[in-house]
Amino acid sequence: MTTNRMIQTAACAMTLALSAGAFSTLNAATPVGAGQVDLTYAAEKALPAVVHIKYVQNSKVTTVEVEDPFGGFFSDPFGFFGNPNSGEKQRRQVQTPKREASGSGVIISSDGYIVTNNHVVDGADELTVTLNDNREFSARIVGTDKNSDLALIKVDAKGLPSLPIGDSDKLKVGEWVIAVGNPFNLNSTVTAGIVSAKARSLYANGVESFIQTDAAINQGNSGGALVNTQGELVGINAMLYSQTGSYSGYGFAIPTTIMNKVVSDLKQFGTVQRAVLSIAGMDLHNYIDQQKSKGNEVDFGINDGVYISKVEDGGAGADAGLEEGDVITSVDGRKVTKMAELQEILANKRPGDKVKLGFLHKKAHKEKTVTLKNSQGNTELMKTADLDILGANFKAVSDEQKKQLGISYGLEITKVNKGKLADEGLTKGFIIQKVNDEPIKTIDDLQKAVKDASTSKEAVLFIQGIYPTGKKKYFAVPLKD
Repeated sequence: MTTNRMIQTAACAMTLALSAGAFSTLNAATPVGAGQVDLTYAAEKALPAVVHIKYVQNSKVTTVEVEDPFGGFFSDPFGFFGNPNSGEKQRRQVQTPKREASGSGVIISSDGYIVTNNHVVDGADELTVTLNDNREFSARIVGTDKNSDLALIKVDAKGLPSLPIGDSDKLKVGEWVIAVGNPFNLNSTVTAGIVSAKARSLYANGVESFIQTDAAINQGNSGGALVNTQGELVGINAMLYSQTGSYSGYGFAIPTTIMNKVVSDLKQFGTVQRAVLSIAGMDLHNYIDQQKSKGNEVDFGINDGVYISKVEDGGAGADAGLEEGDVITSVDGRKVTKMAELQEILANKRPGDKVKLGFLHKKAHKEKTVTLKNSQGNTELMKTADLDILGANFKAVSDEQKKQLGISYGLEITKVNKGKLADEGLTKGFIIQKVNDEPIKTIDDLQKAVKDASTSKEAVLFIQGIYPTGKKKYFAVPLKD
């Protein structure tokens, strides 16, 4: 966040404005009068397919660290006054409040699949979907993708109204669109505007190529629909740009070119199959501006493209012969002028796909065909692992164990069979407290840690814990052979 500027996501009625979406569509841009367009057709198509999502996170007991208020003048590090922990951080169990929020979603198929933002559903214990006709359904999460801020949820229903999916690549700057969502819990709200820009980067997500629109959006619009004049879904609203926290200018939507691939992967694999070049870089014109501000003169012969600042060894970019200082100008013959455009193209690829890269090396144009890889450096499709891979049974530690060992949470290994834990020497009785720096209080916590790690670059569980004797131990457990 920069001075006097705020970029917010507008899904939930919370302090953090979880963004939402401009939804705009026209009846083939039918003229009504001089300079006017009839948007009623698009609104009629969109409204039945845009839903209100209620988010509930139940109250929980959690452990927090607090400072001893008498540490300092009255600290007693040696326990002379019967308090050996005085002056140190103390653990307290607190009851978190129940949290409720709301956002929007778009029905994309009549059998109950709904697309929304990841930040609308992240951490939810309960999700309730309300249709435009006031029917209510409980929803389950099919899959989420934090990198693109998209999520796929499902309700158990048939014959639901759905919104046809359009091609966001065909959108033109200046084209009319409408945003449909539920700002401030005002159900079925439609606002209109134009496409202000395409392929915007806000540096909010790992993968982004936003459609920018001036259709009014506010908190609660997150996950709503951006619709073209043909009544087709072209984007999922996700961010608002504001100096006040409320709408004051522009909203940003995730294009359907990215959404389609994420939805397909979540349905088929349970996780997004992301193909990467394993490079770091920025828009070339930004790099040129940076160098000029430092008094350096640079000349690439062009001003648009993706400047490469780093190439990782063993990645697809290195295989293509890319080097620091090169500039990517095209992919499969499609011109690339900025990083967001490159991300959008790669977001539609999977590990193992081949692409033809056009790039400049010392002002000389080159083309290379390269096989894209996953984040782990190979061409395999990635699958999420579950607890079975560990080859062990677990149970939450008892109150007696907590008291005896001076701990407040953990999972005890009750049985070790053949699996990853046995391979690394973990034994029955060891208590797992943290995995990859995340506290492990329940079996669900451990399951999530295994799932997240299995699709990460390292694919390793860094386990911290304690033996029944009080001895603490640290293990690194690779999930790949």
